[in-house]
Amino acid sequence: MIKFPFVRKLLAPFFRRGKETSEEPHRIPSGNLRHLLFDRPIAFIDIESTGVDPSRDRIVELAIVKVMPDGSRRMYVQRFNPQMPIHPKATAVHGIRNEDVADAPLFEQEAPAIKAFLEGCDLGGYNAVRFDVPMLQNEFRRVGIDIDLLQRRLVDVQRIFHIKEPRDLSAAYRFYCEKTLDNAHSAEADILATIEILDAQLERYPDLPKDVEGLYTFIGRPFDRMLDASRRFVRNEEGKIVFNFGKHKGQVAEEVFADEAGRGYYQWIMDRDFAEDTKRVATQIFEKAQAKKNTQRGDEEPPF
Repeated sequence: MIKFPFVRKLLAPFFRRGKETSEEPHRIPSGNLRHLLFDRPIAFIDIESTGVDPSRDRIVELAIVKVMPDGSRRMYVQRFNPQMPIHPKATAVHGIRNEDVADAPLFEQEAPAIKAFLEGCDLGGYNAVRFDVPMLQNEFRRVGIDIDLLQRRLVDVQRIFHIKEPRDLSAAYRFYCEKTLDNAHSAEADILATIEILDAQLERYPDLPKDVEGLYTFIGRPFDRMLDASRRFVRNEEGKIVFNFGKHKGQVAEEVFADEAGRGYYQWIMDRDFAEDTKRVATQIFEKAQAKKNTQRGDEEPPF
């Protein structure tokens, strides 16, 4: 899902809805990749999806720009019916609604053509390591297409950005306070710099809340959803406690722990090297699930 519209800017002069696989290559607009040396095509990939989890969510739109070593490019743009609801937060980002893709083809129908389009290509994208490539790889695996994208070379523009323009405390101190952080990674120096940065942020951004409650809300109230420090258990949009890891990720923990298989999963957590507060939360949920189960069982017994 696009956080920064990298590929959309590249596609803008030629982009239109629906699949487009150009037989006649388009020349790269002046300035694009003029500094890069490469001897095989690079397929730049961007995906819009039903959500942000590459292992569970599905593709609703795929755009690939294949840049050729001679400076030409070919494009593939296609929407898909994901066969699952698009999360409202995802729609708020990319604007694609369930009804927009109701009549679109399934990924399975286009998968062979996509595989062929990627043949012999290195890969490129923005945040492709963590999102686009895993998402596309999982879609191929679901439909039984044998392709291992993890064996390709990859140019991730976000990784380059983060390496060359670090987002660490020293960088923030230079940006906001116009000073060099001496003795970085000394606890005292770091925390004094942090306080100074906060004051500079409040001065720089007039729209920032000027109270702690307001700032906590501004950053998304992260602790409101966390049950343990490792974030193994979190609250979902409905306020229910769900697993944030493993094979039950996203499932309501109390419902999982209510059956015999869930009892085994609880014991597995207890036997593994999870943090103590994670085990404490798991125990609380497990005991609540078992108590509710016993109460329901008692209600079902006939009176004597």
